Amino acid sequence: MTMFVDRVVLHLQAGDGGHGCVSIHREKFKPFGGPDGGNGGHGGSVTMVVDPQVHTLLDFHYHPHVKAENGKGGAGSNRDGANGRQLVLKVPNGTVVQTPDGEVLADLVGAGATFEVARGGRGGRGNASLANSRRKAPGFAELGEPGDQLDVVLELKSVADVGLVGFPSAGKSSLISVISAAKPKIADYPFTTLVPNLGVVQADNHIFTVADVPGLIPGAATGKGLGLKFLRHIERCAVLVHVIDTTTLEPDRDPLADIDALEAELAEYGGLVDRPRLVALNKVDVPDGRDLAEIVRPDLEARGLRVFEVSAATREGLKELMFAMAELVEQGRIAATPTEETRIIIRPKAVDDTGFTVEAEPDGSFTVRGVRPERWVRQTTFDNDEAVGYLADRLARLGVEDKLAKAGANPGDLVRIGEREFDWQPTLHAGVDFVPGNRGTDVRLEEKSSRASAAERLAARKSRRVRSDDEPGADGTDDESDADLDE
Repeated sequence: MTMFVDRVVLHLQAGDGGHGCVSIHREKFKPFGGPDGGNGGHGGSVTMVVDPQVHTLLDFHYHPHVKAENGKGGAGSNRDGANGRQLVLKVPNGTVVQTPDGEVLADLVGAGATFEVARGGRGGRGNASLANSRRKAPGFAELGEPGDQLDVVLELKSVADVGLVGFPSAGKSSLISVISAAKPKIADYPFTTLVPNLGVVQADNHIFTVADVPGLIPGAATGKGLGLKFLRHIERCAVLVHVIDTTTLEPDRDPLADIDALEAELAEYGGLVDRPRLVALNKVDVPDGRDLAEIVRPDLEARGLRVFEVSAATREGLKELMFAMAELVEQGRIAATPTEETRIIIRPKAVDDTGFTVEAEPDGSFTVRGVRPERWVRQTTFDNDEAVGYLADRLARLGVEDKLAKAGANPGDLVRIGEREFDWQPTLHAGVDFVPGNRGTDVRLEEKSSRASAAERLAARKSRRVRSDDEPGADGTDDESDADLDE
């Protein structure tokens, strides 16, 4: 059994960044050759792209959990980890990406339209990239940043020029099967079409698309029946055609009442009042249907509607209807605002924009919010004192401590950055000249070596020469021998 899915909830997970590596180069005669830890690879992102060959969201209905590849960790000998592969999701034309709360993130219309819905995490830097003139051999590396994790709702809105609107069993599927190559299921069903059908129609040199969407019933705008699914698929249509069944035997049903009910639902849904309308009085091949069509036609034309008496069975009146559709579609395309090329917008950062904020909480704590501070915290290994010191130095240089002091923070107050909490201990004190120390340096370099320095070895050689000059016989003669000759 075939299924048409036009709304799904996706659980997305972008790839995590790989961790940086802590490594020291070692070889013969070079026991401490410096840091050579490589960087971690970036995590893969999740991107959606419109593919004309995809017409439904069925694949995502069966596989709602999507995860991109993680980045690989760095290694010694300056080997960087591989980046995670980007995950590309192919979606049909007209897919709307939104949050579970209804906020629209992207409206993907047109072949090749892309949207990066989840960004992969950055890879952490290895200790080779963290080395500088003051910190020659870092004993730490950065952790990989986690990738974005979120839930999104995908809704498919059919992209068609003409939408066929009508009650169930009004003949919409039969009509689209005759004027186009679409092959919807047609039978004397007691229910409406369950899925929209798209067909391409050609009238002379005009080519346009027609959508046959599920039938409309009173109360559809409030979600009754398949109403909302139906109305979602005609939002993008430039022309609406009311397909009216002139042979219905249901009580309280006639062409005028049907059109009033359809217009009431369209008005209730909203946003469709300005679309031009046509009326197709269908099934005039039946004698009773033709008689009813001739009776109501003057009343419909008095409302300003263009009326066509058609029959999907005998194809009567379809040529005139197709040319009328093409005329309105062409007028809509001419009146449409031309698509402008994407303009590059440069938004320079304000001079006083530090990129983070400090907020005082009612409980006396303080929260630091900003892209860089939160990313630095995520990439810090808190089991490593050297890495914590490096983080403190970065936050101090960014100005976090100054803003905390101006916000009224005192030593020992609770400070939150991202998912971490700290007891604030400032390194800069007001009114006191203070030069920051080399926090983050490798303690192994601070330990005094047992080997004498070059200056100490030179001084030792000089002292030995002086002692040898003061010893007897330093000038090459033997003092004792000279004393014996005198005697």
